[in-house]
Amino acid sequence: MTTLADTMTAIAIDGKGEPDVLKPVSLPLPRPGQGQVLIKVAAAGVNRPDVLQRKGLYPAPRGHSELPGLEAAGTVVALGSGTAGLQIGDTVMALLNGGGYAQYANAEEACCIRVPDGMPLTEAAAMPETFFTVWHNVFQRGGLKAGESFLVHGGTSGIGVTAIQLAKAFGAKVYATAGSQEKCAAARALGADHAIDYKTQDFAEVIKAETQGRGVDVILDMVGGDYIEKNIRSLADDGRLVNIAYQKGSTATIDFMRVMLKRLTITGSTLRIRSTAVKGAIARDIEEKVLPLVVSGQIKIPIDSTFALRDAGRAHARMEEGAHIGKIVLTVA
Repeated sequence: MTTLADTMTAIAIDGKGEPDVLKPVSLPLPRPGQGQVLIKVAAAGVNRPDVLQRKGLYPAPRGHSELPGLEAAGTVVALGSGTAGLQIGDTVMALLNGGGYAQYANAEEACCIRVPDGMPLTEAAAMPETFFTVWHNVFQRGGLKAGESFLVHGGTSGIGVTAIQLAKAFGAKVYATAGSQEKCAAARALGADHAIDYKTQDFAEVIKAETQGRGVDVILDMVGGDYIEKNIRSLADDGRLVNIAYQKGSTATIDFMRVMLKRLTITGSTLRIRSTAVKGAIARDIEEKVLPLVVSGQIKIPIDSTFALRDAGRAHARMEEGAHIGKIVLTVA
């Protein structure tokens, strides 16, 4: 640690509210703790939970950095006690509990994945949050299998572009909703068999027609609200609904008789509060089963736009406009 600077530039949340509360500040360099590594950040992904944290709706877990940023890529520059696999100089991507909007960030070693040779760090930084989330919720919790059908809402969001490609790569028939014809075309280009413009079509009616009334096997939803009841109507017998966010609210009135008669499973999760052991196991699955598909080019990492770290507020404004297709990334000098 003696060759590293004492301070770094980071983006802090000054109060809560609009994107302009994201302010560059000078902070002491973090020191890696037990089982952690310190990463010199080259790029950090921007995600919807960062926006919620900025608004005061998604606080950092106790004992972790209160800076925003749930994923980053860069070079390991220091090791905490108890680390076993990574070395100083390794290039990694990491799922973080916070702190990614900074020149340096601590990461649990178990939640790091080595960046393949030749992969741009802007793409590597855009992987962990969405890939961990989709793998855990669609395949582990939702149990999606080859030959089944799958619907993801928000098909051109960071989660959406990941879910479409992973579901397709592992043999599912894929449906996606998106908010314009341009976005529907982008979803189809990524592998969706059918894209539904939710602004002009009722997705539940489209799914009913497209599946001859059967419904789909798995739905990944981050919308909530009135989508919850429509999702239940859109599921096949023994279908699984997985909720990961609630942009339209987390409450709904539903008829549980339909759940009983169709033998549905309704589940959900939030990744940030899960243990390092759980997230580390997901990381190993991604290394083994998903990263080779990225290296081969079968799965792409669509980047909508990049912003300098100091322009984090502009990046958040881009996300809240809702026009982005793919991931938004901060680059760190």
